[in-house]
Amino acid sequence: MTTAKDIMHPGAQWIPRHETLDRAAQMMRDLNVGALPIADEQERLCGIITDRDIVVGCVAMGHDPAKITCGEMAQGTPRWIDSGADVGAVLEEMQGHQIRRLPVIEDKRLIGMISEADLAQHLSDEQMQAFCASVYASS
Repeated sequence: MTTAKDIMHPGAQWIPRHETLDRAAQMMRDLNVGALPIADEQERLCGIITDRDIVVGCVAMGHDPAKITCGEMAQGTPRWIDSGADVGAVLEEMQGHQIRRLPVIEDKRLIGMISEADLAQHLSDEQMQAFCASVYASS
């Protein structure tokens, strides 16, 4: 059985919720990623911040990214998957919530992220087509 841990991109990093959006943008640049999981003081997932969130939700609204925290931008219930979950559960979580990135958790710790690129490397063309159709259908 292929698991979330098998297909994830390892080495994902948290950003603390008290950090500002300009710091999140710098981390994204340095890590060459488009999203960062947001952690609370106990290193529990409390959201995800994307480069698009920073641009559309902060900069385009005329706000200063040096004054807005990641925690202030976090919206909704954060989604994640256990490292031992099979690929079917990964797809169900991502398709069911129309999300493009999914943190992978093991023993209550972030160990990686699953993105569309990770899925594309491990799914059949038909599975990938179904994923894209469901995730992008209403977005």
